Amino acid sequence: MKTYKISEVLYWVIAGISIYKTMALWGLEQTRAYYFLGFAVLSIFMALFRRHYRKKFNQRDNSSK
Repeated sequence: MKTYKISEVLYWVIAGISIYKTMALWGLEQTRAYYFLGFAVLSIFMALFRRHYRKKFNQRDNSSK
């Protein structure tokens, strides 16, 4: 279960870096900024998806004991 939490945190870190790069590139290279914005949205979705399944697995493990 620890790997699920680590991967969730990594997705949040990737989202944060992507949002930072989006803001830094917005005025200079807007097309490249859109790529980083897409990565940020995808990373946030994946982090929330991982959190949902981590909690689901924890509930299933706790109920079986």
